Amino acid sequence: MSPLKVFVLDKNKQPLDPCHAARARELLKQGRATVYKQYPFTIIIKDREVGQSVIHPHQVKIAPGSKVTGLTVLQENTNRCVFAAEISHRGFQIKQALLSRRQLRRSRRLRKTRYRKPRFLNRKRKKGWLPPSLQSRIENVLTWVNRLRHVCPITAISQELVKFDLQKLEQPEIQGVDYQRGELFGFEVKEYLLTKWGHQCAYCSVKDVPLQIEHIVAKSRGGTNRVSNLTLACQKCNQSKGNQPIIEFLKKKPELLNRILSQAKKPLVDATAVNVTRWELYRRLQQTGLPVEVGSGGQTKWNRTNHRIEKSHWADSLCVGASTPKKLLIKGIKPLAITAKGHGTRQRCRTNKFGFPKAHAPSSKYFQGFTTGDIVKANIPTGKFAGTYIGRIAIRFRPSFVLYFLDKKFDVHPKYLNTRQKADGYEYKQ
Repeated sequence: MSPLKVFVLDKNKQPLDPCHAARARELLKQGRATVYKQYPFTIIIKDREVGQSVIHPHQVKIAPGSKVTGLTVLQENTNRCVFAAEISHRGFQIKQALLSRRQLRRSRRLRKTRYRKPRFLNRKRKKGWLPPSLQSRIENVLTWVNRLRHVCPITAISQELVKFDLQKLEQPEIQGVDYQRGELFGFEVKEYLLTKWGHQCAYCSVKDVPLQIEHIVAKSRGGTNRVSNLTLACQKCNQSKGNQPIIEFLKKKPELLNRILSQAKKPLVDATAVNVTRWELYRRLQQTGLPVEVGSGGQTKWNRTNHRIEKSHWADSLCVGASTPKKLLIKGIKPLAITAKGHGTRQRCRTNKFGFPKAHAPSSKYFQGFTTGDIVKANIPTGKFAGTYIGRIAIRFRPSFVLYFLDKKFDVHPKYLNTRQKADGYEYKQ
């Protein structure tokens, strides 16, 4: 067990104060308790009710991020951190999946209804709609807030409500009317890039040839059309680079790589995602009925600096808001790494790269009682991978599953597996 506290439920599945890991082991050994959940580790006491124990208030503290969100639970009477986690979101994967689906549907429509008049902008979105890639970030945070409320007596929520000035990030000295003019004031995009990159190819420096607009981070890899992601390249360099990451394309030319990255400006995708979702997350947290405290990013940094805590996502969440106490007990804390994996796919027809059907997925999601995402304990008696493992599985519809353990994976027969926790859409690493 980790140095973190263990969540405890009474016999009616009502949350009690978390206990020390040694106390949990003692209760399990005596048979007074049983394991209720593996992640986060929770036990249920068979002979205890809420009225028989003193319960203290706990606070959930959240530091939302574009890729990773920090989450901690603070016991208010002792100022002790009893739980810490870092949730990795899958917004970019969702964006890529939706882009692939859109391209396949478009190509299919063009093949089957090539003479039909194009139709677009014929759907109305409800108020407050967010793209699925952003909505998933909010749902991940809300899912874990609700899960913690079921296993811990949560009485308050603290959220970092940070706002990024996107133009200030690009030009720290911008002020006044320059906010209205923007970066492209007086320029067309191509003319702006020609001026910015000196009328030459950014990769080979050739001049007096036709130059093409080139995406530093390819659109197929999540790049945008922002001018900070655009440069100029001759046809030969543009085709040679393709959609390769620029670090890979210029790995033998580190000086050129550093020059291009320093001349191009930092993309603001992550800052934009936080700006767009912050108020919607705040509104959804208020719907829980708990008091929600908000704090700025500057206040979080000030608290973390005063406590001399190294920067990390979970440490940022612990220092959110004015309610952060002057003394924090965080010795031995090791955050639980949570990665959003989704709940499978509804796509029944698998297609090749041209959009033509090549296979059909089985209608069933279970095989011999297992499904992809289950956390299992594997006892393999013989062979190269003989031993005991706890990890996440991916099923095949034959008696050979894939077991993911730490940074490796291998095949395992389902007869050697025992389910520790059913698939819930997340992967865990302690």
